[in-house]
Amino acid sequence: MSFAPERCSVVPVPLRWSDMDAYGHVNNVQFLRLLEDARILAFAEWFGRARSVVGEGIIVARHEIEYRAPLVFRVEPIEVAMWVTRLTGASYDIGYEVRDGGVGSTTYALAETTLVGYDFEAERPRRLDPVDRESLSTFLGPAVPFRHNSAKRAERTSS
Repeated sequence: MSFAPERCSVVPVPLRWSDMDAYGHVNNVQFLRLLEDARILAFAEWFGRARSVVGEGIIVARHEIEYRAPLVFRVEPIEVAMWVTRLTGASYDIGYEVRDGGVGSTTYALAETTLVGYDFEAERPRRLDPVDRESLSTFLGPAVPFRHNSAKRAERTSS
């Protein structure tokens, strides 16, 4: 079962032997690196290869990861599906599904990152460029279906 919407970017990301921990699976901290690697590759599709959105000023403000299954090292890359879950004047959230390739594949993690446009010279957040907002809006999709969000919704409806 795939959690990513139909309109998303899917990027293959190779695993490294050093990603494993003493238990023989990819360490939870390494998932952040996998997300970062995938995000940088997707940005080339979203914003074009002629410029660097990261170099122009963007910072990570938040990460949330929900681990769904252990990921063990293998030579074949994993897939990271990405889409925009929220878009405001100065920030946006990216949803991720870390999975095997193919139909009916295993989902190893769901995640979300908040990115904020940032003016490094002025040392403060900045508004997103209208062209960037337009590019991001083409990948706008649903919220990441974290389990804790489902539990909160069920709790609210039963009260």
